[in-house]
Amino acid sequence: MIVPPDRTPLPRSFFDRPVLEVAPDLLGRTLVRTTPEGPIAVRLTEVEAYDGPNDPGSHAYRGRTPRNEVMFGPPGHVYVYFTYGMWFCMNLVCGPESRASAVLLRAGEVLEGAELARKRRLSARYDRELAKGPARLATALDVTRALDGADACAAGEAPLRMLTGTPVRSDQVRNGPRTGVAGEGGNGDVHPWRFWIANDPTVSPYRAHVPRRRSS
Repeated sequence: MIVPPDRTPLPRSFFDRPVLEVAPDLLGRTLVRTTPEGPIAVRLTEVEAYDGPNDPGSHAYRGRTPRNEVMFGPPGHVYVYFTYGMWFCMNLVCGPESRASAVLLRAGEVLEGAELARKRRLSARYDRELAKGPARLATALDVTRALDGADACAAGEAPLRMLTGTPVRSDQVRNGPRTGVAGEGGNGDVHPWRFWIANDPTVSPYRAHVPRRRSS
């Protein structure tokens, strides 16, 4: 018998922990996006941890800015950023207030509202590709900077909510270098803080950092 995922909202205390505890514990949890057209639910299958001032890969490494302000606030809130002039990505703030650590949501399996996600992800050939990658996940869920600062622990019909879902067993969790972060990969992994569910088809492919070429 298949047990349906737990629909209980995750408490704020879940996020008020070190980022390296929260990140793998998010795998299998359910993220619900409420839109005027209806809800979209995603089971998280891949995430990355970013540890604020201790992490050169973090947006908060050099301190507070208007862009990363939400990262310094209470845990359990959503940090949304715009990247490459094209895409939005979403994170969940964790750790104590002012610590500025966060978990990037990299991929997931659409459990409900696939028809709504397909309308936003017209290039997806299969449903397993709807939220396969952080920008694709945000696009499928219609996440923009308008949701920056949203409370993922809110009750009721909040725009974004994290539910208990069905957490995965520790033997199903894999970890490795983060995607596209300078100084990671190969034999020099300094932050193997990408976590994913083993053998899940919605997990995005790993890509090492490629330095940008300066125009002459």
